[in-house]
Amino acid sequence: MANIFPKWTNALPLKVLVGAMVTVTALAGGVTYYFTPKYTRAGYMPSQPVPFSHAIHVNQVGLDCRYCHSHVERAAHSNIPTSQTCMNCHTQIKATSPRLEVVRKSYETNTPINWVRIHKAPDYVYFNHSAHVNRGVSCVSCHGKVNEMAVVWHDQPQSMSWCLDCHRAPENHLRPVEYVTNLNWKAEDIGKQQVAMGKDLKTAWNVQPPLTCNGCHR
Repeated sequence: MANIFPKWTNALPLKVLVGAMVTVTALAGGVTYYFTPKYTRAGYMPSQPVPFSHAIHVNQVGLDCRYCHSHVERAAHSNIPTSQTCMNCHTQIKATSPRLEVVRKSYETNTPINWVRIHKAPDYVYFNHSAHVNRGVSCVSCHGKVNEMAVVWHDQPQSMSWCLDCHRAPENHLRPVEYVTNLNWKAEDIGKQQVAMGKDLKTAWNVQPPLTCNGCHR
């Protein structure tokens, strides 16, 4: 009696089993990587070429975020300060400190310091800093209490679901624009509740964060 199925089908069950195992492994690996802090980078705290403490410069010295990140209110990207910005102070303060040798060399040779980038949106995501800052979203909402960090770390997951949580309920984060760079500020400081105040600001400014794909993926 002739065989109904060709000979190559004898190995088909094994191939299907191996294929299923590879697929399941790939899915498990993808979920493990893309839906955990390893991918969202929460907690990432790299060493920098110059030991810069925000805790000292903000809490002790009293610098405003915008002194160094001077484009954050006007540009989509928050700029890294140039060596000139650093040397505005450090030609007088700790001018010969060995810890600032990299800054002095950068300033003298007009070459940028190779800072290690901590926060980076994927290339397929559009994010505009100025749009958020000018509508009362504080630095602390996305970057945490940077003013208390001796070494800056990636504080929030900044995943798509995390962004959407804020877009669905911006009243949880909105504050008067004059307090955006005051990372210690709370609504209670002016005798208000955050959600109630946030809803008032949302209405006054007509804040309608996009919830569709093309809002952030352009």
